[in-house]
Order: sequence, then C-alpha cells, then structure tokens
Amino acid sequence: MPTTLTDKLQYLASNLFWTWHPEVIGVFRDIDPELWRQVNFSPVAFLRALPPDEIERRSLNLNLESRINFAFHRLVEYLGAEHTWAKVHAGPLNCRPVAYFSAEFGIHESLPIYSGGLGVLAGDHLKSASDLGVPLVGVGLLYHQGYFRQILNPDGWQQEEYGFMPIDDLPLSPALDENGKIIEVSIDLPTGRLGARVWRAQVGRATLLLLDSDVAGNSPSDRELTARLYGGDRRIRIRQELILGFGGLRALRACGFDPGVYHLNEGHSAFVTLERVRERVENDGYSFEDACREVSLHTVFTTHTPVEAGHDRFTPDLIDEHLGWIREKLRISQDQLLGLGRVNTGDHGEAFCMTVLALKLSRSANAVSALHGHVSRRMWNRLWPNRDEREVPIGHITNGVHIASWLSPSMSKVFERHVGERWFHRLCHRDAWEGVGKIRDLELWEAHLYEKHRLIDFVRHRLAEQEARRAPHDPSAPAKAARLLSRGALTIGFARRYATYKRAALLFKDVDRLARLLNDKARPVQIIYAGKSHPQDDGGKRLIQLVVQMSRDPRFAGKIVFVEDYDLGVARHFVQGVDVWLNNPVKPLEACGTSGMKVALNGGLNLSILDGWWAEAYDGTNGFSIGSGDVHANAEVQEARDAETLYSTLEKVIVPMYFRRTAEDVATEWVARMKNAIMSMAWRFNSDRMVMDYMLQGYLPACGGVSSSMM
Repeated sequence: MPTTLTDKLQYLASNLFWTWHPEVIGVFRDIDPELWRQVNFSPVAFLRALPPDEIERRSLNLNLESRINFAFHRLVEYLGAEHTWAKVHAGPLNCRPVAYFSAEFGIHESLPIYSGGLGVLAGDHLKSASDLGVPLVGVGLLYHQGYFRQILNPDGWQQEEYGFMPIDDLPLSPALDENGKIIEVSIDLPTGRLGARVWRAQVGRATLLLLDSDVAGNSPSDRELTARLYGGDRRIRIRQELILGFGGLRALRACGFDPGVYHLNEGHSAFVTLERVRERVENDGYSFEDACREVSLHTVFTTHTPVEAGHDRFTPDLIDEHLGWIREKLRISQDQLLGLGRVNTGDHGEAFCMTVLALKLSRSANAVSALHGHVSRRMWNRLWPNRDEREVPIGHITNGVHIASWLSPSMSKVFERHVGERWFHRLCHRDAWEGVGKIRDLELWEAHLYEKHRLIDFVRHRLAEQEARRAPHDPSAPAKAARLLSRGALTIGFARRYATYKRAALLFKDVDRLARLLNDKARPVQIIYAGKSHPQDDGGKRLIQLVVQMSRDPRFAGKIVFVEDYDLGVARHFVQGVDVWLNNPVKPLEACGTSGMKVALNGGLNLSILDGWWAEAYDGTNGFSIGSGDVHANAEVQEARDAETLYSTLEKVIVPMYFRRTAEDVATEWVARMKNAIMSMAWRFNSDRMVMDYMLQGYLPACGGVSSSMM
C-alpha cells in the first residue's frame, strides 16, 4: 500500500477514476498549474516531469497533504466497495462479466483514442458501469497517433497533424500472463501472422484492454495498422477490425476473462462473433448452424448509424483474403460465409456488411433513441422481408451521459446545496431532482454566468494561440483575438463533427438577417463554433471553411468565432458555459445527439430540430425546438422551412426572453426553463440509467439471468 505522497499520487494517476473526480484533478493542477497544462492534463506525464522530492516539497508547501490523502482513500474505498447496484442486480454477470467491444473510447483528452460521439458514449458507458459496479471489460485498439490534431490554414481549410503518443505518458500497463510475460495475441492469415500486444487500463472498477499492432513479427504496414483511428483504405480498415474482433476475444481469453455477454458497440467489432463461432465448432463439437445460434444468444448489438455510408462494407475478395482461413475451419462454403454479411444472400455482387453480420449473430439489437429505432427498423427491414416494419427486431435504448464527467464544478455545488449532499447516488430518480425547482433564481443564474465567463475566457485564450501561430510576425494578433466576444452577449454554441447532414451553415442562409440579429446593441448575440471533419470528407471541410470565412466578415467581427482542434477538453468548456446549444441536422439523420444532454445538465438550453434524443426530451418548457417535427417530402423546401423557423425562434422567442431581466439583472423566464431542463432531463438522460437499461433489456437475458427491478 502506498505510503509517501508521491506514491499515493502515482496510485491515483494509474486509474482513470481521476477523470470524473474534480478534487483529484485539482490536486495535480495545484502542484504546478503551468506544467499541468503543458502535459495536456495527463497525471502520468505530469508525475514523470517532476522529481519525487520536488513533488513532496511542493505538496507540503502548498498544504496538499490532506487533499492527497482524502483522494487516495476515496479511490481505495471505491474500488473495495462491497455494496454496489450491480451486487444486487447483476446476477450471473458477477462471475462472468460483460465484454464491451468498441473501435474507440473517449475517456479523457489525454488519451486521444476517440473521434467523436461513438467513442465518448463508450467512455461514459465504462464510467457508469464502474460506478454501478457492473462487471465489465472494454476491448478496443490503441492508436499511437490518436485521431488527429486540427490545424486550419490561412484560408480556413482543415489540415490534419499526427504525432505519436508516448506510451510512458499514458495510464497504461502491459497486460501480463500468470508468469509475468507480456501478452501478445495473433491471427494466422494466409498472407502471414498478424500480431498485437495487449495493454491494460483501469477505468475505476472497469478494465479496458487495448490492442496494439506495433510489434516485432508484423510487416511494416501491419505495424502501422493501429497508428491512426479511421485512417487509410478498406484494406487497412478490415485488418483493424480483424485485430479488434478476433484479436480482442483472444486478448480476453489470455487475460483470464470468461465473459457471459458480448456487447458490440457498432459493427466495427462484429468479427468477434465469427471467432466465437469458431471456438464452439472446434472446442465444443457444434455444427456451424448450431454454433451461430449459440453465439447469438449471448451477443448484444448497438447500432449508432442512420446513414447508409456509415456502415462498413467490404468486397468479396477482401473477405476471402482475410477470412478464407476461418471458412476452412468452419467447413463452410464461400457463399455461406459471405451470406452472413449480406442482406440478399443470393446476390454475389453484394458487399459484406459488418452491421448485417452483427444483426444476424446477435440476440438483441438496439438503436440509440426512439426515433433512431424507427429509422433502423426501416433501414434493415429487408433482412426480415416477411415482417412488418414495426416487427423488425431492433429496439432502442436511448443514450445517456456520465454526469460526473460533464457537470461543471459550479453546478455541482449548487446541486449539493439544494438537491442534497448525496444527490449523486440517486441520479435516476425523478423525485431526487425536485430540489432544483427550489433553487433561488439568482443563485442558479450566477452559477451559470460563472461558467459562461470561464468559457469565454477559455475561447479567447485559444483564439489568441491560434492567431499567434497563424501570424507569428504580427505581435498584435493575439491581443486582438483576446478581446473577441462579449460576456454580456447571448452565447450560442455549435460544436460537433462536421458532416454535411448536420448543416453547420444553416444560420448563414440569410446573412443580412443574421447580421441584424448578432449586431443588435441592446441585445447582442454571438456564436462559438468548433468541430472536426473526417480527413476524407471535403464536404465537411468546406463547411468549416465557410464558418471561418464568416468569422472574418467585418459584419461578424468578434461575433462569430471558430475554435480549432475540438476535443473532450474543449467540449467540457462548451457544454458547461453556453446559453444555447444549437443542433440543426437533417431529420431523421441524428441518431441521438448526446452533446445536448451535457448542456442540459449544466443549465444550458437546447435549440434543436426534433430529432434523436430531443424528439423524446422536449416538452415545450425545457428548451426550444426548430419546427414541429414534421418533414417535407422536398429536401430544399424543408431546409428553407427550418432556416426560417430557426431565425424566427431566435428573434421572437429566445433573444427577447434572455434579455428580459429583473432589477437584479436576472432573466427569470430563462432561469425557469433552465430549471425545467435539469428537472425533466437529468434523471432520464444519464449513462447510469442507460447502463441499467442495457442490464435489464440486454445483458441479463443474454447471460441467462433473470432481469430484476431497475431501482
């Protein structure tokens, strides 16, 4: 057991528990704020940069000893807790855990193995599983270069920069076998052995295994397979997914895990089902058909993608090259193998789809919102041609967000004061949030304004850094950037992946009208943008470029800004500080949209198309809608209609309400909506509720247990 302060800090740094506990983050930050920022908020890198005696000296001089001891003992008690929700409700999973496969995990910006919502959802899933005590092990890939760092050139065009993450700076350790040997797994392909090393991370009580192909014995190209997230061509993608699926299951076995349930978070990991079929055929004497049936009984699949292009598909020749070996082991024909990934098994020209494979070899499948469930049943109805669309076996479990990871410190203190000191232990109880309605308007308003001012200061600082890099010979550029934005303006945030269907430029449909809205001296409005486009998506890059060009228009100087290199750190500042969160996708292409849930937790108000989660969350008093939810058959007509509704809602409802103030300068009508947003949504759209739903609807039935009461 650690005894020195340095050892205790090392223990805290080794478990990603700190990522959702601000008091632990605060200890590291206070030892050396500048160094903390330089190492991108990574405790492991932070401790490597300071000698132990210097850590001890600073900790004592700053009177941090009691805080370090408190954080250390809190983690020890958390890990050793006997009484958790899952001890009562998880049944047989307590001896055979859930294996949760995902191509990305967004846990913290210092571990950049995520690109967007899918990964952040996976990270929140692990954190809530840990808090609830659900026995769960995540399986993913370790991307040495992460996603990418976004740099905009002088014309506003996105450019991608990649750099290797030093493993020593990450909270990872090599997975070891019972003899203390580093675990490597391999797949023997006709073209040669494909190997991967296994790394291990602790996310509270949950374990995360990450596979890394940069090992001796692999070809130079195969050593690069796990270098970048979603990089390269179809051949690279299928080999990444071989490592995730086949290699992931072998990693679980080598690390001593015997899962009772396999949860596939999107189709990228669907090859794990084929590896499990092979095990049942070779080890247990099953026929191919019986093995498929047996494997599907213990598999849960979540689909996140309502866009056809988002589902991985591979040509028959790629499948034959990479899966011919398993076809021989299963003693099946090429048509039988390819048929597992085809809607029409008799169509020899149809590509092999990973989502189809996952749907065919899963006990249950779910979309991530009620509306997305309708879209998914329609999209995949052809797999069940004799069933009515409503009878297609794809349900829905609406996503949720991990409250402790996204709630601002200011709002957390308000909740402790009015909801109760133990409010965090009753997140999913509607009545637990009733205390929000009793918060004094001024107190809630001031808590929100504090976080809003923090956001503006953060954005100004980032803009100054951007300008210093873009204009290194202009000493005045950073100072000018630091004066952008106003603390008193209604602040709208738009931050997400820049795909064309998300319509980042909808507000620019009528530029003159937008200029009048933003430049009203009595009621000023400003918009903060951020987000990345996929490296191969020129349409998304053009949208970013358009936003940047608009920010340089003299009419919008200081009123529209774009923050480069969107990541989890930027996202936290945005969702905790904006007044309004804008979301205007083409309906029904937003599967869920969890960023809006994070905003609602912090008292921000959503202004959104009634798509994804907002279609089941909006009640008329807890935010604002763009339109009624009806969709015109003509896309151009619908876009014009949405733009008009967006402008008029801002002009006639949102801006007047925000600037209607009392003598104390409080927007009481606005605050009433803030309270309604928190009370009506926090208990429903959090990841604890989501994981409980998966337990009840997916995990327990899949492991043969009897589902129990949620609460």
